[in-house]
Amino acid sequence: MIGISKLYFGTIEASDALRYQRGAHRRPVVVWNCTPKCNLACSHCYAAHEGAQSELSTEQALGVIDDLAAFGVPVVLFSGGEPFARADIRTLAAHAKAKGLRVTFSTNGTLIDDDCADWIRDLGVAYVGISIDGTEAVHDAFRRRPGAYALSLAAIRRLRDRGVKVGLRVTMTRTNVAAIPAIFELMRREKVPRICLYHLVYTGRGREIAATDLDHAEARAALETIIEETRRCFDSGFPVEVLTVDNACDGVALYMKMAKEGHPNAAKALELLRLNGGNSSGEGIACISWDGTVYPDQFWRNRPVGNVQERPFSEIWGNPPSGSLLDLLRHKKEHVKGRCRACRWLDICGGNFRARGEAVTGDMWGEDPTCYLTDEEIAEEGDAR
Repeated sequence: MIGISKLYFGTIEASDALRYQRGAHRRPVVVWNCTPKCNLACSHCYAAHEGAQSELSTEQALGVIDDLAAFGVPVVLFSGGEPFARADIRTLAAHAKAKGLRVTFSTNGTLIDDDCADWIRDLGVAYVGISIDGTEAVHDAFRRRPGAYALSLAAIRRLRDRGVKVGLRVTMTRTNVAAIPAIFELMRREKVPRICLYHLVYTGRGREIAATDLDHAEARAALETIIEETRRCFDSGFPVEVLTVDNACDGVALYMKMAKEGHPNAAKALELLRLNGGNSSGEGIACISWDGTVYPDQFWRNRPVGNVQERPFSEIWGNPPSGSLLDLLRHKKEHVKGRCRACRWLDICGGNFRARGEAVTGDMWGEDPTCYLTDEEIAEEGDAR
């Protein structure tokens, strides 16, 4: 995640302690795809599946939560499918909260009625991210359900009015990138304090719409639009938390822009980007699927590293065998190939997104094609390449 508001505007944000640290002591944020059930069929869904899928029983899931808490996991993000489609989700979230975990949700919002919103408030859920992918017509087409936008917006308002921190989650493609200003206007109008703008990853149904991904010029232009819309929020007296996700070269481009402008926060931004280290699959982020399979992140679903029905998450994550995928990912700068290997920004980017690099090249260490930095920008200063 690249904190546009943090790096460019110097804000202090709740996740700073998690986002800007490195080291062996680090515990991951766990994305838990707790159910395959979903009431929508979104065009970009990374977790889309075919056929019947089993999910951990309530008893098994409670045991996983106990292990996550004992291991020192700081945050559990309940996702899906649609997390509120799981019958025992309130039991699981309440248990996680009681065990001291920071409980968050990633949801389409359509199932959050007044009763659910009251429960979220009363439990003290730290954050609820609700997907909004453009204006109403664009969103409903993206989500493949007429009326989805209205239901999601109603959920945002319910949570906001109850004092629950709520944010927007946007996946950027050519079909909705022009709506970024409108989405920020929605934030200002509805007083939504946070937004995460995701670059498309070519997994699940995302493979089917890979041709709609932003090209290099479009991705750079989108970053500029995001910066300017963030500035507009700050200038209007409504400071917001703004992050881009799943394309770490956004951080490099942001720093280069700041350095060129003589921005007073440029040196500090570079320091924080190095602490963040870019892609954290297998280190700072983990995924548990509905059947207990553990993945290095929620998108890389062809690379399982274990299953909590066979070994506790703490053992899978905390003691990976030498040469295993988790072990290799924790030294990925030694393994990435092509432009990444020689890039002077590797300590900031971390080799970008491995799931996308593999999806395109067939090699898990291959170049992520969405890196839009030029050869001149990645070359060492003074290198004539």
